[in-house]
Amino acid sequence: MSITKKDSAALGPLDVDSGQFDFQEIDPDSGVKRGLKTRHLSMMALAGIIGPGLLVGSGGALANGGPAALIIGFGLIGIVAFSIMQSVGELTTLYPSGGAFTKLADRMVDPAFGAAVGWSYFIIWFTVLANEYNVVSSILSFWSDKVPLWGYFLLLWSAFLGFQFLGVESFGEAEFWLALIKVAGLIAYYIFAIIYASGGVIGADAIGFRYWHDPGAFTNGFAGVAKVFVFASTFYAGVESVAVAATETKNPGVAVPLAIRQVFGRIIFVYLGAAFFFGLTCPANANGLIHGASRALKSPMTIAIQNAGWEGGVHLINAFILVTCISAINSSIYIASRTVLFMAQDGKAPKFLGRTDKRGVPIPAIIFANLFGALALLNVSSSAANAYDYIVNLSGVSTFIVWGAISFIHIRFRSAWQAQGYQVEDLPFKSLWYPWNAWFGLIANVVLTLLQGWTTFAPFNAGNFVDAYILIPVFGIIYVVFKLWNKTRFWRLDEIDLQSGRRRDLEEVEEDNTKPQSWWKRLLKSV
Repeated sequence: MSITKKDSAALGPLDVDSGQFDFQEIDPDSGVKRGLKTRHLSMMALAGIIGPGLLVGSGGALANGGPAALIIGFGLIGIVAFSIMQSVGELTTLYPSGGAFTKLADRMVDPAFGAAVGWSYFIIWFTVLANEYNVVSSILSFWSDKVPLWGYFLLLWSAFLGFQFLGVESFGEAEFWLALIKVAGLIAYYIFAIIYASGGVIGADAIGFRYWHDPGAFTNGFAGVAKVFVFASTFYAGVESVAVAATETKNPGVAVPLAIRQVFGRIIFVYLGAAFFFGLTCPANANGLIHGASRALKSPMTIAIQNAGWEGGVHLINAFILVTCISAINSSIYIASRTVLFMAQDGKAPKFLGRTDKRGVPIPAIIFANLFGALALLNVSSSAANAYDYIVNLSGVSTFIVWGAISFIHIRFRSAWQAQGYQVEDLPFKSLWYPWNAWFGLIANVVLTLLQGWTTFAPFNAGNFVDAYILIPVFGIIYVVFKLWNKTRFWRLDEIDLQSGRRRDLEEVEEDNTKPQSWWKRLLKSV
């Protein structure tokens, strides 16, 4: 890492003991720059991770389960996600500095547990990154096949790498505007769906809830609902990423609680809204959902627009998916690089990956994370395509493992908070319905981790079975090996450090913060 407390003189006068270190632009522990504004984090929480997984992958979920199963799956996983975000909100508002829940796993449980959680989280994002590169390359090939798929990948890989080197402010600004476009695109589709279903499209029949009757609300019974759970977990991955971004946020005390409170709206508007309108306007037995000529043709949005009479609508949806891909790749590189950066600084990854330059940009970690995007090239060859599918499918079970770990970390934190004599009233953000919410999150994710691959049993498919459950023993192996190598131990409640990692907002004013601020001051601080 480039900047430490020993190097703090280069940053200007500083009195660490007085807490003035909290107001430095460069985080003293991780070396990253605190450059994200409140509006950046809020929009990232609302729409930052909406990508082709939701717009394209939901087609597979719809085909496997039907419109009712889509709503049930998205709704139930949404409840679990809401529980997890309450835990993330309480932990991250109090401890926004360096390492997110990987570092908190070190402190609240065991450093070996932190290593296992960190690498599991990294697996989510390098698999998502490979999938997004594959989707965007396929879209560009659909428009023009004069450039081979690998050629598009190399051009995109270089462009995204260069953009990440610009710094966190550029990343935050790009994500803000791309997220706005995604929200606007979803709103436009929802309006179209209402008009189309009610017969407002000239030349098209009013479909109403026709597709709920034929082919039906459930296309594959309970098995179909179970399959939707695995799809939904992949789409929800990323709601917890505000914890990773908090370190680089100027005002985490304001931005994190605001982002957490937006999660409920995101679940309703984005996930349940998409599930309802996709199932309303696209039949679950549409051939294009599974056997489309391009990735865009597998989107329920494209099929609905074409069924309404606009054959050229594929190009509009292609363009919209391309925007979501750009945002998703940008976010995936960011989250994966910061995850491995924090692990490297704690001795859980090669040390050189923990370095940042004088601008707070973790260049080695960014290059390392982006290299995993090359897994998308496996899909160029038909012989390697199966291996690629197995790798991408790992993100679903990884999400359940990491979410369960977050709930467990929260339970350990609260137990230590009480054991060491602190009061719940002192917490800047209090999780709803503790302890029931945290225990629900832990139990639900353990159950989902164990059951998400049950469809591989009958008929038994060895490859799919391994793909569904391989990360459970991998998590255990990382934990045991790191524990034995570093001789770590499970912390007692009275040993847990509850003080380090806390900081005040970078733009905090020197006034009595107990006084409510006017709405216009809050607005100006968020811009």
